[in-house]
Amino acid sequence: MSQPPSTPSHPYATRLHWAGSTGGGIRSYSRDHVATAAPATPVVELSADSAFRGDPDRLNPEQLVVMAASSCQMLSFLGAAARAGVDVLAYDDDASSHLDLTAAPQRLGTIRLAVTVRVAAGTDEALVRDLAEQAHHACYVAASLAVPVEVSLAVTVG
Repeated sequence: MSQPPSTPSHPYATRLHWAGSTGGGIRSYSRDHVATAAPATPVVELSADSAFRGDPDRLNPEQLVVMAASSCQMLSFLGAAARAGVDVLAYDDDASSHLDLTAAPQRLGTIRLAVTVRVAAGTDEALVRDLAEQAHHACYVAASLAVPVEVSLAVTVG
């Protein structure tokens, strides 16, 4: 009996470590912790948002979600551009969101990606916009989130 074809799987695993209580009770516990994601070697130093007694010098989970959406959009766009033969010279994104305290449950609001792409002279701007739209639909992170991800695009040719 033959087995059905296997579905490709790309597993992702992380390891998080919190050193423990400082003994000061619930109001004074450290929010600082570290995370790793093998096979990558960097240790990411994390904390809560400073509004929730976290260390502002460390990344917080909310920033990581916004950063992940931004990175995924860029990588999806660069892949689409490469397949289309578009020479991308630079890509910048000023991504943002906010904590929506009026939502139940409280969560991040819409993630807004303000992307600026610089492409080689002679590149069709409409094609670049189409590739950005394709990338948005192909972004695994945006497709996985419960909040909307909106992309605005500025294109510079030359």
